[in-house]
Amino acid sequence: MNTLPAWTITLIVVLLIVYFVFVAYIGKRGARYSKTMAGFATARGKVSPWLVGASFAATFASANLYLGLPGLAYQYGISVLWYTLGSFGTAWLGLLLFAKTFWKYQKNNGGVSTLPEWLGKRYNSNTLQIMVSVLLLFNIYYIVGQNVGLATIFEAVIGIPYIWGVVLGVLITIVYIGLGGAYAQIITDAFQGVLMSITSVLILVSLFWTIGGGINVFNRVFQQLEAIHPPLVSTFSQDGPYDSVPTVLAIQFLMISFVLMPHLLNKILAIETEKELRPFVISSGVHLFFISYLPVFGGFAARILVPGLPEADQALPAYLIEAFPPVIVAFMIVGVISAVLSSTDSLYLSITSSIGNDIYLPLARRTQAHLPHINHDQRSVAIAKASLLCVGLASLYLSINRPESLAMLIQFSFSAIISGVFGPVLLGYFWNKGNQTGAIASVLTGSLSFLAFTQFHLLPNLYIALFVSSTLGLAAMYIASIIAAAIGPKIHLASKHSA
Repeated sequence: MNTLPAWTITLIVVLLIVYFVFVAYIGKRGARYSKTMAGFATARGKVSPWLVGASFAATFASANLYLGLPGLAYQYGISVLWYTLGSFGTAWLGLLLFAKTFWKYQKNNGGVSTLPEWLGKRYNSNTLQIMVSVLLLFNIYYIVGQNVGLATIFEAVIGIPYIWGVVLGVLITIVYIGLGGAYAQIITDAFQGVLMSITSVLILVSLFWTIGGGINVFNRVFQQLEAIHPPLVSTFSQDGPYDSVPTVLAIQFLMISFVLMPHLLNKILAIETEKELRPFVISSGVHLFFISYLPVFGGFAARILVPGLPEADQALPAYLIEAFPPVIVAFMIVGVISAVLSSTDSLYLSITSSIGNDIYLPLARRTQAHLPHINHDQRSVAIAKASLLCVGLASLYLSINRPESLAMLIQFSFSAIISGVFGPVLLGYFWNKGNQTGAIASVLTGSLSFLAFTQFHLLPNLYIALFVSSTLGLAAMYIASIIAAAIGPKIHLASKHSA
């Protein structure tokens, strides 16, 4: 892999300093909207829906699509395209299906700040609200994946040691989220989303001079991959994660349900009026297309031009260094770094908002109801902001040892959450007979079965494990809801007779 000249590294550092000053300024500006839990968690109505859409796409992408997927493309070849297909096509379909119903329900119920609160109101259960907020702690592993991605870029491009790259990424994100909450997160993510879209287009265009072949450039990419290792152009990766038709179908299921992730659904909660949903969805789709489909081609090209990388996750930064003049690389690397930060800040906000809004508030209102002078809402914001440091330190500790695959770690973390919330959210949309007993049973069945399948290697393929555990959670909710509805009246009647 080529190395950048010293002046280019200096330019990258200067650009990063300017960028970090910008996000700190946005964080400070957003402080005025972060004094209440609703303002801290959603910034509802404070940001244009077009910007919220760009923010959604940037948050969706993360280090997974911008570093992890090119890394998997470097390792396993074109079978990775099955994942990118779902990242735009089925994921956007999921957004079209869920956005309006989710928004309308929270609007009709006085507004909510988080997904756990949405579920708590939908099923009239504080227990469910707290359970789902605890489940969201799996997002710490998602943050670890972002930390690893950021540190990998700093290490590969600037030469900063891995651990110091992790520390720097954690520190930056905590500062501007702590200052500005959702407002800072949405504004900076929208900016990052535009940068990522531009960078993605440049990656695709660069194939015409790095690989060549004119309009046949894609055929040439596949031919050269086949010459390196024939399995790289196989429809399925025999030794990789995309190894069969059931796996591919499970990936599409993963992508359509990924929009149920709390840090993504929170974007919908930032929309003030129903009229704003349309520009939000359009903006999300446009940016998702560029960000989801195009970076993976940098991984293919890196396998051709930069073989033998010590870490597959370095594929995209290595390709950028090969493909572009140093001054362009400097700006593009900042774009890639922004891709990582765009999900990290959303994840921090999702976890900490849930700690304040969904764990502290329900417990405080139950145990301190006799103290009316206490402003629970302001306390919940203070607790959410204080928990930023705890979550940051936890993610820092877990990031010390670099995982084998950044993408697979990230996908494990959000799959654990999806398997738990899929049943209550989906049936909460389409089935009015679901109740709190069924929802709690679904969360427990889905999440625990996923952990059992993956940790005890009962279903070693992560995508199959997600599909099966989510299906079990869905079945558990249906059965438990029916049973609870049937025996509930009998229990009530029996208690009346005994009285």
